[in-house]
Amino acid sequence: MGRDIEEIRFTREDRQRYREKVKACLEVLRRMREAEMFEVGRKLIGVEVEFYVVDVDGEPMMINAELLNRIESEDFQTELAQFNIEFNLAPHKLNGTVFREIEEELETSFDHAYRRAEELDAKVAMVGVIPTLRDLHVTIQNLSANPRYHLLNEQILEARGEDLSVEIEGQEKLALKMSSIAMEAAATSVQLHLQVSPQGFAAAWNAAQAASAAQVAAGANSPFLLGKELWRETRIALFQQAIDTRSEELTAQGVRPRVWFGERWIDDVMDLFDENVRYFPALLPLVEDEDPATELERGAIPRLPELVLHNGTIWRWNRPVYGIARGKPHLRVENRVLPAGPTMVDIVANAAFYFGLIRGLTEMDPPLPRQLSFQAAHDNFFRAARDGIDSELFWPGVGEVPASELILRTLLPIAHAGLDGWGVDRRDRDHYLGIIEQRALKRLTGASWQVRSFRNLLDRADSRDQAITEMTRQYLIGMRSNEPVHTWPIPR
Repeated sequence: MGRDIEEIRFTREDRQRYREKVKACLEVLRRMREAEMFEVGRKLIGVEVEFYVVDVDGEPMMINAELLNRIESEDFQTELAQFNIEFNLAPHKLNGTVFREIEEELETSFDHAYRRAEELDAKVAMVGVIPTLRDLHVTIQNLSANPRYHLLNEQILEARGEDLSVEIEGQEKLALKMSSIAMEAAATSVQLHLQVSPQGFAAAWNAAQAASAAQVAAGANSPFLLGKELWRETRIALFQQAIDTRSEELTAQGVRPRVWFGERWIDDVMDLFDENVRYFPALLPLVEDEDPATELERGAIPRLPELVLHNGTIWRWNRPVYGIARGKPHLRVENRVLPAGPTMVDIVANAAFYFGLIRGLTEMDPPLPRQLSFQAAHDNFFRAARDGIDSELFWPGVGEVPASELILRTLLPIAHAGLDGWGVDRRDRDHYLGIIEQRALKRLTGASWQVRSFRNLLDRADSRDQAITEMTRQYLIGMRSNEPVHTWPIPR
């Protein structure tokens, strides 16, 4: 939700007008879909990476505005907290040596940001949740200065009517109350975008949902929060709870959460936009002057600002995106399940695995939704978040098997075929999917490296905090090497 807004108060009339505008936008989107106005045939992908800004010991630093001034690039932007920044890579065509090119561009931009951070005695870090995070880092005072974050915080708490609550039980248990959404900033991620045609959207989104568990199992990188060992991808549970607008009573009634896996396979992209309008009240009811129907009738491409903003306040793990580029409307699937890090080569390997799976899974016969229940895909996702590469996942024709075995025997061959279908260079295909293969063979991801390293260091550390800090220092060294995490030595 990257839109800048001024500080404002909303009235009941604002909310009513906004609801009507959202419905008007939805109807225009439906007309555009029926008139086949959307761009097709351009297989473009995009990558967004969120970073922490930390000191030499890996503790968050509240200097994102100063760092961004030094970076001087529109590709870098603020994020929710003053210890976060985000990098947006320009779209690339999904073919040839695209993944090698993406890695080079990401690494170049990361190095630039890292050098600018060093001028401030800081570092830029890629990790799902920085292990050194403390309560004092995640307060409302440390939200970024942009008014949109403070307004979002106010509206989420007003909708909930009480403090936010986070309860996560893994190897250890964490329970806390929060008076702001600042804790959400602890969860930093990678977002993968795939432009698809309206006709192919449902199959791509369904495939992304089914692939999410394997993505998380192979890419988990968030085992610690506030010093406690929780889920292997704690970020999933944290994000879902840290901006939950529902009270206990609404949760018990079955009201949908705004961070949502979904509840069914879809037949058309409009299914998702319809659900977003039907189930979720406005958080930021900002009305603009555009009349979408008038714009459409005069031959222009409507921006649909109210619908786009509303869609941006519903954090599906795989989200539909409406956009306009080069004067043409298009649709994208935004995949949001992956944590940041551990290295750029690991991020690109995760991306290659995902995009290969999307192509391969959409070509299954019979179609995947006829073989795998949505509930099984949902359960797989949360099992993978809890247990990472050591989780047990269900897959049609295979049954319930270890995630590592499912990846090696079933999903990697599908991803290989999918990348071939996209026309990806075979050397790149083998290189990046080989990283996923080695993680599965060694059962060593960013999360498992952190846990094994911490436990080893704890045996000879003076305190738990010392072990966490030293593990984080070692992690940052590995991160800078850009060597895949499965090759990193485990501290002894």
